[in-house]
Amino acid sequence: MVVGAVSRSAVQISTDFGKAPLAYTLSAIAGVVYGFITYSLVRGGERARKAALVCCAAELAGVLAVGAWTLAEPSAFPDATVWSDFGMGYLFIPVLLPVTAVFWLRKSRSQSGMPGENAANA
Repeated sequence: MVVGAVSRSAVQISTDFGKAPLAYTLSAIAGVVYGFITYSLVRGGERARKAALVCCAAELAGVLAVGAWTLAEPSAFPDATVWSDFGMGYLFIPVLLPVTAVFWLRKSRSQSGMPGENAANA
């Protein structure tokens, strides 16, 4: 997703930015967010896990907001973004990826036995 979103937006921004600046900027932002999430997951650790969770929540909020917006007011986006129609152009991966990542991140935390977690659940 990082390569697809960043590559697509880079070409669109450099060749035809005036056609749909909002759409192309949102696609670039999505690519950067995907990259940061990937970096955080590879880096590991509690701080990186929390950062990835925040980014996944932001990504999901963006997908849902822009997805609904593109369905309600298609003329607002003269060209598609990564998040248009809830990521339909990317096989809905933009909406599935943050949901899956949040579940995985939460599950991996509970399996790691973080200090204080068992006491909080007791």
